Amino acid sequence: MDSTPAAGTPEGGGPVLGLLSRGLELWLRQQCDTIEALEIQLEGSAAQLLRGRLEGVRLKARGVVFQRLEFEQVELRSDPIQVRIGALLRSRSFQLEEAFTIRGLVVFSAAGLRRTLGTPQWHELGDQVAEELLGISPLGDLRIEEDRLILQANLAPGDPPLERAVRVRAVEGTLELRSELPEASEAELPPSEASSLRLPMDPNVQLERAALGGGLLELHGGARVLP
Repeated sequence: MDSTPAAGTPEGGGPVLGLLSRGLELWLRQQCDTIEALEIQLEGSAAQLLRGRLEGVRLKARGVVFQRLEFEQVELRSDPIQVRIGALLRSRSFQLEEAFTIRGLVVFSAAGLRRTLGTPQWHELGDQVAEELLGISPLGDLRIEEDRLILQANLAPGDPPLERAVRVRAVEGTLELRSELPEASEAELPPSEASSLRLPMDPNVQLERAALGGGLLELHGGARVLP
């Protein structure tokens, strides 16, 4: 299921720091459904790490599935982390002392978004997006063309599918989707039917920037990780 990761520790860290790196790797894999490739770099002095304090952790991962969200790529850096080093030495189990903050980016491919929105956990969100931006559900398909997301819904058998181009941006910590319509059509829409939707977001996650390009959706921001 998962490929062998490359994990890094400060030079001269010794076996305890190797244990800490492996414990963190195991903990990360336990939080996710799948991680195809993972690189971890611990930051801080050997003395700090032996006391259970990490100045920061940098990680790069590919092929990540977390809570049925399918990410093409993840790049994150954490604030300082306090770890229960005693528990790690006794049981090789990575346990957090307190919450910490991470910042970075996650990347979705169009295929990954399709698979995500096709899961039981997220299909209602896909239908909500289709209903609000296309006026019909369920969501049939999607693709990324340059800096636009193209949403598609099926109509009657034999009719061509309904398509609409959508722009994305970060607004007030969440992701806003806004459909592109011809000016005349948009002018005909009453205010209550404005073709935009802000997606619900975990309160511990703050989105700062969103961009489409190269067939990918890239989201930048931060999140609070709880013990």
